[in-house]
Amino acid sequence: MSMFGDGLDQAVQKAFTRPIPKSAGAQMRYLVKQLKGTRAVAQMLRVSQRTVERYVKDQIKKPRPDLAARLEREVKARWQPQIRAKAKRAAATTGGIVIDTRARLGYTAPIGSTDQDRIRHLTVALPPQYAARLFQAQEQGAGDQELGEIAAEALKEVYFQDSGRRAGSLEEVRFTDVEHLEFDL
Repeated sequence: MSMFGDGLDQAVQKAFTRPIPKSAGAQMRYLVKQLKGTRAVAQMLRVSQRTVERYVKDQIKKPRPDLAARLEREVKARWQPQIRAKAKRAAATTGGIVIDTRARLGYTAPIGSTDQDRIRHLTVALPPQYAARLFQAQEQGAGDQELGEIAAEALKEVYFQDSGRRAGSLEEVRFTDVEHLEFDL
């Protein structure tokens, strides 16, 4: 799984107004309703169609741990799509996004500055345009590296350059060795 993509998904999931279904049967019924059939759910979860039917009828109640994880992940990915879209739209237009990270950050700057990479723990509110870029890149299937570059560019502008008030000659920010990453809307 991707650290940045999962972090963005978790931030959006905090906006949900109702919890996802708890039982395996309820989760399976939700997926069958969303995908309009047991065959599609069976193919997605890599189980037999008959197994899906048994969960729907509550003949099986406790899935294997790997199936339970896949089932929960797929339900979370489809749960409350309108609320999810509204939260992304609000972050991308007015609210922005908060990044909380502990990572190795360094930068490229002119000779004479202390551009040594070092571990920093930052909690920074990013402007809406960076939230929009992160969500747009995620929807287009961007990987961790591309999302990390967008986050590094945002940290360069907001944290290092203080929105243009300092460090104007800063060229590039390196965002590596991520130990902790969390987003919040």
